[in-house]
Amino acid sequence: MMYMVLLVLDNPERLDEILDAWDAIGVSGVTIVDSTGINRRRLAGQVGTTFMAGINRLMSGDQESHFTLLTIVNSEAMIQECQEAVEKVVGDLNKPNTGVLAAWPLAYVKGVPEIERSDKEA
Repeated sequence: MMYMVLLVLDNPERLDEILDAWDAIGVSGVTIVDSTGINRRRLAGQVGTTFMAGINRLMSGDQESHFTLLTIVNSEAMIQECQEAVEKVVGDLNKPNTGVLAAWPLAYVKGVPEIERSDKEA
């Protein structure tokens, strides 16, 4: 069974540390998306005197963002290793301003090299 792991990393300055930590446990093929959340978007709209000032901040890149990382792993044990690696960098994910990690099983996967799979049934 293969699993999708999603990490929303609150502090973008910790990205390389997370990537290094995941690399050290054997994670590869991470997709990185520059993202923002609803609260940050709403706060950006409140900065300045008009709605357009908030939009200008968004368009100029002044809005604080975070990164969303996606990777496919081959076991629930590897999901746990991903979480532990992340928490060594950012601290307990249950604390504010650290991040959110989620994982779910994948019904079908194609394109992940066999070398990354430990179970031949996937």
